Amino acid sequence: MKYQYVVILKKDGERATDLLSVLLCFSSAVIFGYTQLKSDHPNIYLYAFTVLILAGLIYNTFIRHRQGKPVRYKYLILLTALGWFGMPLLPWIGIVFLLLAFLEHQAKRPLEIGFDRDRVVINTLIRKRHDWSVFNNVLLRDGLLTLDFKNNRLLQKEVADDDEDDDDVDEEEFNAYCRDRLKS
Repeated sequence: MKYQYVVILKKDGERATDLLSVLLCFSSAVIFGYTQLKSDHPNIYLYAFTVLILAGLIYNTFIRHRQGKPVRYKYLILLTALGWFGMPLLPWIGIVFLLLAFLEHQAKRPLEIGFDRDRVVINTLIRKRHDWSVFNNVLLRDGLLTLDFKNNRLLQKEVADDDEDDDDVDEEEFNAYCRDRLKS
């Protein structure tokens, strides 16, 4: 669907998500390696998973991150899930890691709010649609978006800095559009 206006909000928790991803993948790789060293019948695939996970962590942490490129741990978490499925003990932990890979993707996806003639759509894990009639006010000022709901709920978030200034909308134009939609 094409929206009249789309506002992208700033993400706050990417660093915490990255740290959790690194800790989970690294500790799993250590567990895989230790289990194989103590095993009477080592599994070559778990050795391979251990090496691949550690190499991926080194690549993401020390190369991609230092180059300033966006870092995603989704594939390393999926690889870790496959490693857990191959473990002799607690293979069900792989299901948890599959869920975490999906949630890591969701946590890093930018939060977008689309403004249309009929509704306001907040693009979260489960898309939330609100009619204009549920708002007292919608305001964008000084890089801060405020959604004031009639049920005394207030959503106030900072707008993400956009590298391309040519497509930025004028705050007054956006606020006039929202006032017009709230009146009708």
